[in-house]
Amino acid sequence: MTYCECDVCGSQVLDISRAHCAAGSTSLSSYLWCFRVCCGYRAVMERWRGRVALVTGASVGIGAAIAVELVRLGMKVVGCARDVGKIQKLAAECQSAGHPGVLVPFKCDLTKEEEILSMFAAIKEQHKGVDVCINNAGLAHPEPLLSGKTSGWKNMMDVNILGLSICTREAYQSMKERNVDDGHIININSVCGHHVMPHADLHFYTATKFAVTALTEGLRQELRAENTHIRATSISPSLVKTEFPLRLYSNNPDIKARVFSAYKPLEAKDVVNAIIYVLSAPPHVQIGEVQMLATEQKS
Repeated sequence: MTYCECDVCGSQVLDISRAHCAAGSTSLSSYLWCFRVCCGYRAVMERWRGRVALVTGASVGIGAAIAVELVRLGMKVVGCARDVGKIQKLAAECQSAGHPGVLVPFKCDLTKEEEILSMFAAIKEQHKGVDVCINNAGLAHPEPLLSGKTSGWKNMMDVNILGLSICTREAYQSMKERNVDDGHIININSVCGHHVMPHADLHFYTATKFAVTALTEGLRQELRAENTHIRATSISPSLVKTEFPLRLYSNNPDIKARVFSAYKPLEAKDVVNAIIYVLSAPPHVQIGEVQMLATEQKS
């Protein structure tokens, strides 16, 4: 293996481009590789290494992918879900892989405020507090406006709006208590938070995601009023290849079978890349909104 010195930061990095370019490590391709992989990720790791991130809904899908990547980048990640068995397995895998960070599983039902408050109290006691809060947990029930069950509507509101808001409030208070001025609160939103799709099963879910859009901008404004540099971001992906849409149509096998057939959907790692992008932005840059569509998606 051949190593070269990064022209930007001076670190010795594996020069994968040398195998493809006779010009060697001084080539533009090598320089760009060093900048992206060495300096970009190195900056993220140095800035956030050892810091504490809370990731809600971390047992599967996007949340699990976020948690593992942040651990790989050296963060201490508290991953919460109602069932922590899968998070415990992920934590063991991260440890076996030798990742510099650590994944801490925590059982929490986000529909119950007392459990959220207990979780933040435990984080304060064991890890001092939260520096990055990623509100990833969310759910959707096929409950149309004209015929949906009130229980389904309430459940979506409890998780998608209230749970997110309580975690946001407690994360901010945790940062404020410790004079953390560079924290970040990231809400995993949806394109449904910006456009009303012509699908009755999604209309109430869409309303909760419109709320997330408003809550994120409201949060940004309140943070500015507090003269803090804590940042707020909404990340709004379209269809992602996870269990989420399959659970939505679990009682409709025909639709479930066609969920991913129309076009190549986004993957969890695409959303993770967006999160790393916003976390790695310079402190004076706030990326308020990221909307992500599959390239082949028509609407």
